[in-house]
Amino acid sequence: MTARQTWPRPVVMALCTAVGLSLALTGCGGGDDAKPSATTAASSAPAASASPADPDAATKAAVLASYTAMWVEQMKAYRVASPDGTKLDDYATLDALSMFERDLATMKKNNTRVTGGVGHDAEVAELDMAAKIPTATVQDCIDLSKWKAERTTGEPIPLPTAQPLRYIASATVERWDDNRWMVTEYEPDGNRTC
Repeated sequence: MTARQTWPRPVVMALCTAVGLSLALTGCGGGDDAKPSATTAASSAPAASASPADPDAATKAAVLASYTAMWVEQMKAYRVASPDGTKLDDYATLDALSMFERDLATMKKNNTRVTGGVGHDAEVAELDMAAKIPTATVQDCIDLSKWKAERTTGEPIPLPTAQPLRYIASATVERWDDNRWMVTEYEPDGNRTC
């Protein structure tokens, strides 16, 4: 009988979030062979928007860009079980990074790494620009369906059986004096599936 390794929940959650963001950035769309609908009339006027544009759209985009960049750097770290050579501290504070650093230490100790990806569906759920320190809350649906963990020997490590493949993670992101958005808290919640 072989022993089954369980991953610390924060590591799994963090990895899932990172992979998801990278997948979200690549997006999906029509290929080069995509053709416009034959029913499109050349003389039709553009349709008026049913709702006004979001006045916070640019701010929300900046928040999500920082959150996504943190995950890109985090996945770089998970692939080699080390934060060396990453820019994690450009996007997250020590408080937010402490969980990731513990995960990386455990991975290094156990000779494990991540080769798969984590899916993300992140959105800014709350935005408070009137606060002394402008703050946003990001809700992210983490998708582990493409997550691949393995020992450094290449031996695959399955996810724990109780691990949901899709769950919610929340992050607090603050705008600092230099106009940089920083992830200050990250909290995966495996009990909230999505």
